[in-house]
Amino acid sequence: MDESKYGKRDKRGHWAPDARISYGPFFSWPPQAKVLFKWLFGFPGYFLPWNVLYAVLAILIWQFLTPSLESFSASTGFWVGVILARNIVLAILVYGGWHLWLYIWRKQGTAYKYNEKWPKDSSVFLFKNQTADNMFWTLVSGVPIWTAYEVLMLWAYASERITLVSFSDHPIGFILLFFLVPFIHEVGFYFAHRSLHWPPLYKLAHQLHHRNINPGPWSGLSMHPIEHIIYFSTILLFLIVPAHPIHMINLASRLGLAPAQGHTGFDRMQTGGDSSVDISYYAHYLHHKHFEVNYADGMVPLDKWFGSFHDGSPEAHAAMRSRIAKRHSG
Repeated sequence: MDESKYGKRDKRGHWAPDARISYGPFFSWPPQAKVLFKWLFGFPGYFLPWNVLYAVLAILIWQFLTPSLESFSASTGFWVGVILARNIVLAILVYGGWHLWLYIWRKQGTAYKYNEKWPKDSSVFLFKNQTADNMFWTLVSGVPIWTAYEVLMLWAYASERITLVSFSDHPIGFILLFFLVPFIHEVGFYFAHRSLHWPPLYKLAHQLHHRNINPGPWSGLSMHPIEHIIYFSTILLFLIVPAHPIHMINLASRLGLAPAQGHTGFDRMQTGGDSSVDISYYAHYLHHKHFEVNYADGMVPLDKWFGSFHDGSPEAHAAMRSRIAKRHSG
């Protein structure tokens, strides 16, 4: 597999894509109708493949893996266990699947891997093992807190404490809200993440996640419980935004599962022969590498607006170093 088709590897073994990190054209001005249409409906694009995949996953979770709302209005104790078991299985399948393919079987070796080194044992991690540490924080803290938020919201819908919007009553709004969830996720993640870099919170909680300088899939949800509480709190937005539980599940499952892809450490995944699919989260890899850039991931240019954007170029790196130097000198 010729990884030089999409990027270059330096002498230290760090691979970077040729294409600079950019945002979609949604916020570009003046708007360009053809470019926006291609971005929305092309492949890859806004809808395909990932946002449609998470939307379909939410539908399947709601239809086949979630008890009826009436169950939560009567008694929640048993159903908490059901939802917890469901989320643990989903996490093991998704995080474990990425890890198995890329790190255990090493199906494509280090091709398209941002850092050609593999994670190593270290005393900074529980059990002196990065993967075991990451699995512990994901499954013992992350998934239960994700579940708690989800059960709270299902109970609120069941007890009619928040407004439930059905497809039959508002079909257009119902569908549009499905595809607004990625924007909600992005904005919520940015502000939660930025708050976690406030020095007291960073020292108390977020530094646990940042021990993963060379992250793998299980690093995605490996966080301190305080960070999990802040990270998943975006789900509470549906306390005030009229929606259907399926929209809440769409957001909750993205928060719970998307970090696996966001922390693979690879830019592309081989799908056979010389073909590959873009799984890039290079912006977030740069965040783990440099700490003070790219607090958001992709569509909404929040990092540009707030001065923390790094597109992977030497110019952006120089600008980052200048910002840091000015802050320390002041």
